[in-house]
This record gives sequence, C-alpha cells and structure tokens, in this order.
Amino acid sequence: MATKLRRSRTTSKPETKTKMAKDVVQKDEESSEEEIMEGETTESESSEGEEGEEVDLSEEDEEEETEEEDLEVNPTDEDEEKDAGDEVLDGTDLGAVQHRIQETVRVLCRFREMRKPGMSRKDYMDRLKRDLTTYYGYNEFLLDELLSLFNVAEAVELMEAFEKPRPVVLRTNTLKTRRRELAATLIQRGINLDPLSKWSKVGLVVYESKVPVGATPEYLAGHYMLQSASSFLPVIALAPQEKEQILDMAAAPGGKTTYLSSLMKNTGVVFANEINPRRIKSLSANIQRMGVQNTIVCNYDGRELPKAIGEKSMDRVLLDAPCSGTGVVSKDASVKVSKSQLEIYQRAHLQKQLLLAAIDCVNANSKSGGFIVYSTCSILVEENEAVVNYALRKRNVKLVPAGLEFGQPGLTRYREHRFHPSVQHTRRFYPHVHNMDGFFVAKFKKTSNQIPQAADNEVEEDRAMEQPADLDQDESMEGLNNHANTPSSNGLYPQIATEDEGEVGDGDINPDPAPKKRKREKGWVKAAKLEAEQELAEAKKPKSGKESIERHGTKSSKGKGKGNKGRGRK
Repeated sequence: MATKLRRSRTTSKPETKTKMAKDVVQKDEESSEEEIMEGETTESESSEGEEGEEVDLSEEDEEEETEEEDLEVNPTDEDEEKDAGDEVLDGTDLGAVQHRIQETVRVLCRFREMRKPGMSRKDYMDRLKRDLTTYYGYNEFLLDELLSLFNVAEAVELMEAFEKPRPVVLRTNTLKTRRRELAATLIQRGINLDPLSKWSKVGLVVYESKVPVGATPEYLAGHYMLQSASSFLPVIALAPQEKEQILDMAAAPGGKTTYLSSLMKNTGVVFANEINPRRIKSLSANIQRMGVQNTIVCNYDGRELPKAIGEKSMDRVLLDAPCSGTGVVSKDASVKVSKSQLEIYQRAHLQKQLLLAAIDCVNANSKSGGFIVYSTCSILVEENEAVVNYALRKRNVKLVPAGLEFGQPGLTRYREHRFHPSVQHTRRFYPHVHNMDGFFVAKFKKTSNQIPQAADNEVEEDRAMEQPADLDQDESMEGLNNHANTPSSNGLYPQIATEDEGEVGDGDINPDPAPKKRKREKGWVKAAKLEAEQELAEAKKPKSGKESIERHGTKSSKGKGKGNKGRGRK
C-alpha cells in the first residue's frame, strides 16, 4: 500500500482520486467475501458438531442395551446360588458348563463341608444332571442309570472316557505267523505299535500309521485281524481245547470265531452261527482269509439251536449276546439318546432266552468241557448280573472264575435287588479304568443235564419266557454291534414308552422303589407275569362242546358218563 501511495503522488490529482476509490471498493468486496466464507464454515462446523452429538448419543444407547442384554444372558453368581442352578448356560459356552460340573462334583464329594446355605443335595444333583445333559448329551434314562451305578465323580469320569476313541488293536493270527514277526514287518511299513498287555500274547496296539492298517499285504494275507481288545476277553475266558466241539452263537463278523480256531489249532469243530443272512458273507470271508479249516457256518435263530444241532452236543458255548451297546458309546454316540427302559427290558428278555438255549446245548458230562461264557458290550445290570442270576435259578449251572487277571467283580447288590453271592465271579470292564470298551463276562459250569423243576411262584414267569421275543432278521446277534430299537410284537410288554425317553406309560414295569414285606419280584419280569396271568385267566374260562367234555373225562357229548353227567356243558 505504501508503494502504491508513493507512486500516486507523482500522477495527477484526478487520477489519484479515482485509483484510491477503486482500491477502497476492492477492499470492501474482499472483506465481504471473507465474511461470507467464514459464515459458511461456521454453519458447516455447527452442523457437523450436531451430527457428532447424535452419533455419540446413539452409541451410548447401544452400549446401554448391550449391557442390559449381558445382564439378562449372564446372571450373576448370586442369582445362580439363589435359583439353585435353575438357569443353564447356553450350549455354546461349554467351558463354563464344564467348570460348573467340576465345582458341583467337588461339592457333592465333600457335601457337609462345602455346601452352601439353603442348598440341598437334591438341588446340586438336579443342577448336575442338567449340566451333564447339556455337555455330554445323554437322555434322562441313561443318565440316571449311570449315576446309580457309580458315584458322581466316577460317572463323570466314565462319560469323559466315552468321548475319546479307544486304541486300535490287532490280533495276531497264530495259524499263519507269530506276533514278533508280524510286529517287525508292520514297523517296517511305518506302523508304530507295541504289545497290547501282559494278559494277551497275540494283541498289538497301534499308535499311529502311515498306511491304512486294514489294507496292508499282511492283512489281506490273513496274518492279523482288526479286533477290539474287549472282544478278546470272552474267548480267553472260554479257554477252548483241541478236538472239542464248540458253538459260537453270534459269530459275525468272525473275530471271536477265528480266535477260537487259532487256539484250537484248526482241530475239532467250531459251529459259527449268525441269524442275519447278509452278515454271513463277511463272516465266511474272514474265516477263509484267516486260514480257518475247522468251522461250519450256519444260519439259525439262536433260540432254536438246541433243536437244530441237538441238545447236550457241545463241549463249550460262547454267547456274545445282542445288547443295548451302552459300553461302546465311543463308537456310536446315538446310544446316548436312543435307549429307553422298555428297550432294556426287551433286550434282557431275549438275552435270557439265548442263555438258556446256550446252556441246553452243552453236555454236562463232557470230559474236557461243560462251560458256557456269556458276555455283552453293556454296563447295565439288567443285561448282565440280572440275566446271569436268572440262569442260576433256571438251570443246573454254577458260576466259576472267568480266568481273567483283571477286571472288577460283578455286583451282588444293586438298588433293591440282591443276587447270588457267586455273581462276584463275573467281571466288569470300563473305559475309564481299563482303556477298553465297556464289557461284561461271566463263565458257567454246567453241573447236570437235567432241568430243575420251577417253584410254584415261578410257573407264571416260565410261561411268559416261553414266548419268543421279537427279533428282526436284519438284526445281528453279535453283542459288539449296535442294535436298533425292536418293539415287541408278542404283547409281552403291553405298556408303550412315552415321548420322553426313559419313561414308560405305567409304573408296573418299573422295579419296585423299595423292598416290601412280601416276596420281592424282579422288576424286569413283572410285565411277563402280567401276560402270564392273562393267559391263565383265558385258560380257566369254560368252553362248550366236545373239547370241554373230553377234558373232564366224559365219554360222549350226550353226558352218559357216570358221575360226569352234564359237567362238560356247564
């Protein structure tokens, strides 16, 4: 500005005035434009500030809503204690459920010292059952059975063991090779293995393998069999001898049958029976692959074998009975929810019939034999000790030690039931104790071929047991296989299971909750007795005609018999 003013002084006066006027106008325009720009910027800044405030308010509202939802979903510890664990955490939060299971088990093990005021044992047990159902997926019936068999700590340990797969085990075929030679060959193929245990001389446990274990040249040549460790036990307990006649009542797919033949060194005769025709193909293929030459394959219902092959014709019989599969949950998780009390009673009914047929096939006068081995892949008492105790009452047999170096003894007391003291000779196996599938083994010695007469109070039960239980032809009779639910079609168990698994329609089929003064009846035969009572009632109804007259001893339908006139027509 100073330079412009100095220059203007050298010019004329009118030009100086006009230039000065122009400069003033330009300054006013520039100042007005700057004021307008400043006003627009302040308006934009104020609008942005208002929008920011609205965003902050909405974020605060969302945070308050999420906090309220968290309070609703995750109740405080005080609320959980007050409701006695009524609220079950979401299934996705399994870590919290597992932690609560551990805390509940710890409290129940030391209940007097660690329980909280106002919390009863029933409250803790109800919370534990809900958490176990959420975490492991068992239905109410099977969960109650496990908790009645074991204390809470061992029951949880068993359920955890069921979640892990059992080791892969091979059985060496001694008809073709030795275990040491087989192990050396498989190690060269990249299979990491070790001997199974001291109780088995032919077992190998596989830890890892670079090749499929079921497709090696040695497997195809019949040098070994893929077989679970628990299925070794019934064959070891039976202890077959050379040149004997032995019956395997449920043979498919052939693991135990080929084991019997290898112990007999291909001498004597082994009858391998299988009720399912479609499984006979795999049974025959394994027998041929393993080089067995002393086996006869047959297809009969196991209950008809005494008539088919002859009573008192066998030295030893092996019955790995069809069962509920509650010992092999690690192989089939559907067992957790598919089993009910009604199905267990139906299984027990079939198992009793098969066991009596197995005993009838054995010759008590055999010089080297006279033994029967009964086994299942179940851990339930109704399918094990109860069936064994029934056979002790119905046939001239006794329980003898199974010859197994390990395993827990059978139960002689369970709930309100009391079994024969010799039931302790049976053996139980659990995955959390022995690292194998749940299994049961019992060994009988037949003392006489005569069938004892039933007592008066057992006649009705015998009548019901004579009726065959329903068994589908498509269902295998091998105990290691899982069997589908087979409803009974003979009317033996008339009560129908409700939609809730483990509950039945009426209370008559359930075991008595407590012993009574009268003679105690077994819970799993009450339905059979009800059926027998109905049959007796129908048999006592009077009938007209020739059939009724002949039954009463009259000679003709005219009533001419002395002392019997008109009796047949009443």
